[in-house]
This record gives sequence, C-alpha cells and structure tokens, in this order.
Amino acid sequence: MKIIGIIPARYGSTRFPGKPLADIAGKPMIQWVYEGALKSKILGRVIIATDDKRIFQCAGRFTKDVVMTPEFKSGTDRLAFVSENMDCDIVVNIQGDEPLIDANVIDSAVKPLAENSGIDAATVATEFESETEKSNPNNVKVITDKKNFAIYFSRLPLPAALKHIGLYVYKKDFLIKFSKMAQTELELKEKLEQLRILENGYKIYVTKTVYNTIGVDTKEDLEKVRKIISRR
Repeated sequence: MKIIGIIPARYGSTRFPGKPLADIAGKPMIQWVYEGALKSKILGRVIIATDDKRIFQCAGRFTKDVVMTPEFKSGTDRLAFVSENMDCDIVVNIQGDEPLIDANVIDSAVKPLAENSGIDAATVATEFESETEKSNPNNVKVITDKKNFAIYFSRLPLPAALKHIGLYVYKKDFLIKFSKMAQTELELKEKLEQLRILENGYKIYVTKTVYNTIGVDTKEDLEKVRKIISRR
C-alpha cells in the first residue's frame, strides 16, 4: 500500500497572509511542517503543493518535492490535483500551518484506513486543555458517535466536543470524488469543507489522541509556537 503526504500551502490567508514563510527559529514555518512530516514511519513521500512562487522558491531551498499548482479554492482541490496521476492508495493532507506536527499522530491517523477497507476518510481530535481553547472560534470542535465517526464539526461550542486537529487522511479514489462534490450549505456557513463529506452521507473516522497542537491562524499563535520551539 502506497501512502503519500501532501502539504498544501497558500500565501493569501485572510487572517495571516504569508504565514507559510513566517520565520520560526531561523526556518520558515513550511519547513518545520515538512521536516516534521518526514519523521513519519508510514509516509512513502512528502510533497509541498502551492500556487505561489514565493512559497515554491522557498520550499525549493530545502526539498525537491515541491509542486506548483493552479489556483484552487481549497487545499483539498490542491491535494486532488497533485495525487490524481500519482501511484498511491492513501493521501494525507498535512496542514501547512502546523509547525508542531507530530509524525506519530500522522501514523495513527492513517492506521484506520490502512487496516479497514470500509473507511474512506479520517481525521484526528484531542481533549481541550482549557475553557479558553473551547471558546476560541479558531479551534474547530468535533463530536463523535460511539464508533468514533464524526457527527458534526463547528467553530461554535458543541456538547462533549473534542478539539479537531486539521489533519485529514483519504483513500485516493474518495479524495478525487470529494473534490468534485459541490459545496454544501453547512460547509459554507461554518467555513469547514469537511462538512461537505457528512452532508453527502459519507463518514469521517476520528482518531483520538493525547497530542495537542497549536495551528498558526494568527500572529499571536505564531508567537506561542516560537516560544515552544525555543524551549526545545
């Protein structure tokens, strides 16, 4: 079974433009993500996919596995574009704003798909560490059923919610199918494209982990990450 990781990276973030290039201890954030993903024991290859020349040139300084893509509305579309003609079975979407990514979490998220032919998509979640985290709309919440499949995702508070970690794993065929689905009402209202999967009647398996992370959505998040990395 061939498993690849793709890191979609765009320059034009609404809340923090240019964040993949933000400096963290002498390296751009995208390099921290890439090097973290390379530690996975399960990924056969890790590729950075971007539509921005600045990110492409930056990534080219530390890897040859960087691909220039057309402009897309979402990272999922970028994933589908890169993987469609590749020889692979499973594709992992590794967010470009997760410089603290733990390779063990990647591997644990892939495991359900690798072992169960009935699972097409999976993600990761952990317990919230504080009420402040729970109330922050930048932290996506997920609730699950008794079999660990997602019931709903939201930026708003949900009962018995876990903190969603933005790592996605797809069977390649399902990823291509997902990328061709029309956007849905809840997806647009919540600004969470994974809801498109649920609204179309498909399931997302949620791997639960004790690992917590800080996704860099704002400059304040960046400062928190810098402090954590400086203490290593």
